[in-house]
Amino acid sequence: MTGGAGPRTSKTGRDLNEAERAPPRPLAVFIVFSLIGIAVFTALGVWQIERRTWKLALIDRVDHRAHAQPVAAPGPNAWPKINRVDDEYKVVSVTGRFANDRETLVEATTEQGMGYWVMTPLESGDGFVVLVNRGFVPTDRRDPATRKAGQIEGETSVTGLLRMTEPKGTFLRANKPAVDRWYSRDVAAIAKVRGLANVAPYFIDAGSASNSGGLPIGGLTVISFYNHHLLYAVTWFALALMLAFALARVIRGHFTN
Repeated sequence: MTGGAGPRTSKTGRDLNEAERAPPRPLAVFIVFSLIGIAVFTALGVWQIERRTWKLALIDRVDHRAHAQPVAAPGPNAWPKINRVDDEYKVVSVTGRFANDRETLVEATTEQGMGYWVMTPLESGDGFVVLVNRGFVPTDRRDPATRKAGQIEGETSVTGLLRMTEPKGTFLRANKPAVDRWYSRDVAAIAKVRGLANVAPYFIDAGSASNSGGLPIGGLTVISFYNHHLLYAVTWFALALMLAFALARVIRGHFTN
């Protein structure tokens, strides 16, 4: 009987020793969630690298597009196919007559200070209307009577950048068509208030040579893209490494104690 008890005691001791070294439940949960966190942080870092590659390619395309030779402003047949990725910032040209009595002022902040964009419908010779952002005027020159030299009469040609409509307003301020207060260049809403028909779904930012009268001041378009993807990628990868380092220390501490 005594001889048979020895192996059982030895086996029990070995089992207890292994149980002491096995990760307790809280540690096992920590390990699982840490591995998930490392995987998620790494995936986010990789995603930001991919986003950066896409953004750099977009910036390169837009830069080439904005410095290309002018093409005719797209007419009604092309409108359904126009999109931000392929068409915005193209250099376009159109000939027609300004409807100066239907201009719209959109609040703006530029390198010239606070004021307004002057959005004027241009009735093209091809039978459609396009809103032209003729440029910037300071607050004290919002009244067209104070800038008569810039009110172009008769047929004229405009060359500038094709821009996509900016519906509803800005992040903090919504457009108020009922009181003619505008914070973004919402083509459809402006066209409705001004009673315009057959209006292009885009507008044109006129270039600096578009107005010999001085005001509005054209050519103030800022082409800028938010591109902090590399910083975000480094941040996510750093978090993944920190979590992996912490996990390794916890596991080593458990099995060496």
